[in-house]
Amino acid sequence: MKNLVTLIMLIMILHANATSHQKDQALIENTCKNTPNYNLCISVLRRSPGSATADVRGLSLIMVGAVKDKTKQAISAVNNVIKNRRHPDLSEGLQKCIEVYKTVVKYDVAEAVEALTKGDPKFAENGMADAALEADTCERSTGGLDKSPLTAVNRAVFDYANVGRAIIRNLL
Repeated sequence: MKNLVTLIMLIMILHANATSHQKDQALIENTCKNTPNYNLCISVLRRSPGSATADVRGLSLIMVGAVKDKTKQAISAVNNVIKNRRHPDLSEGLQKCIEVYKTVVKYDVAEAVEALTKGDPKFAENGMADAALEADTCERSTGGLDKSPLTAVNRAVFDYANVGRAIIRNLL
């Protein structure tokens, strides 16, 4: 009899955990459906260990962190182009990219994190909108629409920021 009770309790615990996991996955999926890039959103959030138990604010913070990481990768890419001297004609535009991407990391991401932490998502949305705008500024400064040697990283920052912005909008 004691073994039967233990077995029933174990089954109930496993069922509760499975139900909770399904609920967490449903939140991620529903949140990502409201973004401009569902696959990117799902990929970023599922890759993050904290997403399984996060609420929408937590998912927003995860995405803002991903924007920061992607922006740092963009800064590295810009520095590599400068270092390799393959595009000396773009030196002014490349310096503009460094400037705008440093602004994203130092101000836009910081503003978004602070706003989400303090419960003021409108400012967080503004920070992500500005991050997307800065990625577009870099693209235009280095050749424009798919002609830049940085198109891939610029598009990535732009896409990540717009997904972050869309997730944050769920909090408004």
